[in-house]
Amino acid sequence: MNGCQGLTWKCEPPSKKVNFMDLTISIANNKIETDLNEKDLNLYLYVPPHSSHPRGVFTGLISGQVLRIRRLCSNQSNATANIRNFQERLLARGHVPCNLNPLFERAEKNAHEYMSKSQAEHEEARRIKQAEAQQQIYFHLQYHPEDPPSREIQKLWRDFVSHPADDLPLIEKRNVMGEKVGIRKLIVAYSRPPNLRNRFSVRDIHGRGSNVSSFIK
Repeated sequence: MNGCQGLTWKCEPPSKKVNFMDLTISIANNKIETDLNEKDLNLYLYVPPHSSHPRGVFTGLISGQVLRIRRLCSNQSNATANIRNFQERLLARGHVPCNLNPLFERAEKNAHEYMSKSQAEHEEARRIKQAEAQQQIYFHLQYHPEDPPSREIQKLWRDFVSHPADDLPLIEKRNVMGEKVGIRKLIVAYSRPPNLRNRFSVRDIHGRGSNVSSFIK
């Protein structure tokens, strides 16, 4: 088997513990237990505090990781230890506790609320979200830290488009066909600017420009 397609197969004897993807699965006291599995070579290069990312990116990172860890770990004491390790790695990247602690507290609260809901409640929330998506439009911007914040864009949207002081709300207006506009909400959607990898390590299938070798003679 080891000569097939250059792959080397590693066989291990049967055991009650195995790593699969990001999970460590084990059998203890006739029960299946799960824990977070992290690769030894993971460098944990999380977004540093001086990076020009929208604040929501970092908030989403913490919220997503806390919820992921809480859901993957069957033993919540292990989950707490893994979340503490996550926080320590963010501190090592230059973040400070006074900024991290409120985000982790909010993430823990959101994770608890999410996991306490039933499957029916999740399906209902998904249905509501899909219905609301039909009444919103997106304003796509490439993020720059010196641009006006999204809250100012949202204020302009409310004052001059969705709820102008001297006109009907946008949701109640009709188009030239006599149909209601049906737009209630604006989503400011940011994309990151191209980084060095995008500039100098280009895949041909993307057609984004020349490879790094074209700049070197």
